[in-house]
Amino acid sequence: MTEIPLPDPAGLPETAVPTGHNLAEYSVSELAFAIKRTLETGFDRVRVKGEISGFKRAASGHLYMVLKDENAGLKAVCWKGVAGRLGIRPEEGMEVVVTGRITSYAERSEYQLVIDRMELAGIGALLKMLEDRRKRLAAEGLFDAGRKRPLPLLPQVIGVVTSPTGAVIRDILHRLEDRFPRHVLLWPVLVQGEGAAAQVAAAIRGFNALPEGGTVPRPDLLIVARGGGSLEDLMAFNEEIVVRAAAESRIPLISAVGHETDTTLIDYASDRRAPTPTAAAEMAVPVRADLLAELAQSGQRLTAALNRRLTEGRLAVEGLSRGLPDPQRLLQERTQQLDQWVERWLNARLVSFDRRRDQLAALAARLRTPREQIDAASVGLRHAVERLGSGFARQIDRQERQLETAASGLRPSLLTHLIDRQRTAFGHAAALLDSYSYEQVLKRGFALVRDAGGAPLGSAVQVTAGQALHLQFHDGVVEATAGAEAAPSAARRGAKKGSGEPTPSGSQGSLL
Repeated sequence: MTEIPLPDPAGLPETAVPTGHNLAEYSVSELAFAIKRTLETGFDRVRVKGEISGFKRAASGHLYMVLKDENAGLKAVCWKGVAGRLGIRPEEGMEVVVTGRITSYAERSEYQLVIDRMELAGIGALLKMLEDRRKRLAAEGLFDAGRKRPLPLLPQVIGVVTSPTGAVIRDILHRLEDRFPRHVLLWPVLVQGEGAAAQVAAAIRGFNALPEGGTVPRPDLLIVARGGGSLEDLMAFNEEIVVRAAAESRIPLISAVGHETDTTLIDYASDRRAPTPTAAAEMAVPVRADLLAELAQSGQRLTAALNRRLTEGRLAVEGLSRGLPDPQRLLQERTQQLDQWVERWLNARLVSFDRRRDQLAALAARLRTPREQIDAASVGLRHAVERLGSGFARQIDRQERQLETAASGLRPSLLTHLIDRQRTAFGHAAALLDSYSYEQVLKRGFALVRDAGGAPLGSAVQVTAGQALHLQFHDGVVEATAGAEAAPSAARRGAKKGSGEPTPSGSQGSLL
């Protein structure tokens, strides 16, 4: 334990000299600043090991925390200017060894450690922290093999995320120039220290945010590279923000951080890991000379295969042609056969036409003219009328005989009544038949109009101007010709009749 020397009473103001007892009297400020000077003088430079607790980054950039062990705690502060130069990024629960000086905050009478340097308490603790972080991110699926994308065979544009001043970018450019020159876009970033992780993550996301076909070409492949260094120097590529940005990248990404034996968490999230930046350039593009040689070899193989295929096909066609007859001879034979078929068809058609003509002539000879058919029908009609008349007379005689036979057993008065009834019925039927005859209508002053062919005309619409007409009266036929106004007048009369108007006096009405 270090004893804190108290200030000499002789150096204090006279008011601080006690009166009445031997204890000196101090003001609060005097005692606080005296303790402050004592702490800063006695603990000008200290090195403290402890676990970070209550870590907080203020808006001003200052870092506030408590270093604690199993028995005590020590408040600590790291000013903004120093925080940017720390080799590691402080986190809650991290065991560190810090170097600084003890001072006090007089307003609260609290003492604290002002940190100038910070390092992990041991390589084992750092590796344990990285292993825990790796397991946690792996559990989220950020390192799954199914998320990894294949690298393009020959990218047109390659984006590189690294320091612009180091040897890494020169090695990459030189290797690309030797193998297959490509267009390279450099996104300059810090590769260690405060803010390096945020810049690397922003560069990866910035390349992915470039639009297709924009003024700045969007890379087909990304390379995140850094030279070798200690585990603390490579801590920026173990940060969670960088790992998540690499896993979210839609552009295939190659990580080339450190030397071949160095492994960072970005290697697990990237699509391919390169042991060195130079190896990343070799993975990015093939050797142009090798491609040309392979292309020439493939072309030769393709030409040879094509020639071999053509030769085999030609031999196969020649072999098949030897088993086939001459196409020209086949065509000539088929042409001759076609001529024979055409000739046979023409002859058969002529014979068929002649046969059809003879059949038609025979049928025409069997047909009778319309006049002959009408005369034959007239003769048949007269015979039918005669047979009907004779049959009707026979029927009457038969009925009369039946009546006479029946009357022989009846009274004379009843017989006379029946005969009178039959005679009256026959008289009514004869009168009705006579009234239905158009000849009786003609006797009442009407005429039947026929055209030149003898067909009756029942409507004035059927009559045209100048048409020859036959006017049949009850006592003869008169020839007439229709006037120019006949058809329209008849049409108007027909229209008036159809509209329900009365027929003028003197015009001919209906026959019935």
